[in-house]
Amino acid sequence: MVMSTGIISISCQILELELLAIILFWSNIWFYLSLCFFTILRIIFNTRDFFQDLIDHQKGPAFFTMVAGSCILGSQMLIIFNDYSTAFILWGIGLVLWIILNYTIFTGFTLKENKPPLDKGISGAWLLAVVATQSIAVLSALIAVHLEQPHKLQMNFLALCMWLWGGMLYIWMISLIFYRYTFFRFSPGDLSPPYWINMGAMAISTLAGSLLIVSVDHAPFLVSLQPFLKGFTIFYWVTGTWWIPMLIILAIWRHGYKRFPLKYDPLYWGAVFPLGMYTAGTYRMAEAMDMSFLNQIPEYFIYIALAAWGLAFIGFLRSVYNQLTELLTYEK
Repeated sequence: MVMSTGIISISCQILELELLAIILFWSNIWFYLSLCFFTILRIIFNTRDFFQDLIDHQKGPAFFTMVAGSCILGSQMLIIFNDYSTAFILWGIGLVLWIILNYTIFTGFTLKENKPPLDKGISGAWLLAVVATQSIAVLSALIAVHLEQPHKLQMNFLALCMWLWGGMLYIWMISLIFYRYTFFRFSPGDLSPPYWINMGAMAISTLAGSLLIVSVDHAPFLVSLQPFLKGFTIFYWVTGTWWIPMLIILAIWRHGYKRFPLKYDPLYWGAVFPLGMYTAGTYRMAEAMDMSFLNQIPEYFIYIALAAWGLAFIGFLRSVYNQLTELLTYEK
């Protein structure tokens, strides 16, 4: 929810829809603080279940949203209000969480004795690890602009390392996901909305690469890497673009042909985020590489992203209302 709201707010800001950007920004502050509060409560009162979920093959990768949400909110702080101090704090929170979660979740997956088969253990949600990594790359590149040397150089180097590692992690994970797609039985229930992160992970990789390209003047070591940066950024964008028709076809198959019920699920925020990120990533890539012929894509795509966000938010409000109604009925 925080990731989706944050990136759509940023997309609105760069496309000069400033009122919407500010409304979504203040909404996101509330979402972020509320979710942090409830997460802390869960750790205190439901400690055992929390740590069991952390090393669960299906649920564990979802914890990477804490990293991505923190860094995307930090990016909002910089892009919309130029608030460097708060952005730096959120960057620190995101980096610490990234280190803890990476080596807790993947170590847990490796060492646990009872492991699910591939078709039951992996999903598009695993790519949240890529999104989390690239979100640090994005915020690091944005913060670097506000730093003096040598810290500017160091922050850009961190951004480059995270961008490269995120790309390698995507290659590993998407190979397993694609193998699961094509060689195991696929039911409508298996096609959960986080599969849209197949595209979203590439979109945020495009955004991070674009920011590194424009950082060349501040980091001399990037000069020799510029052709590589440009080539791989386009590679990421093309891969993300390829996924869009594929995911639409699969969604039509799931809800149209197989009649899988379309009702609110928190997982649908995982389908909203990639739409906003594709908008921002395409805009920044076109700007960084002087590809003005691509500008029309984000100009139209932002409205698709806003519509998806609106539908998910309405579903969220209805879900909260229904749960409150059930609770009041039960108490009576």
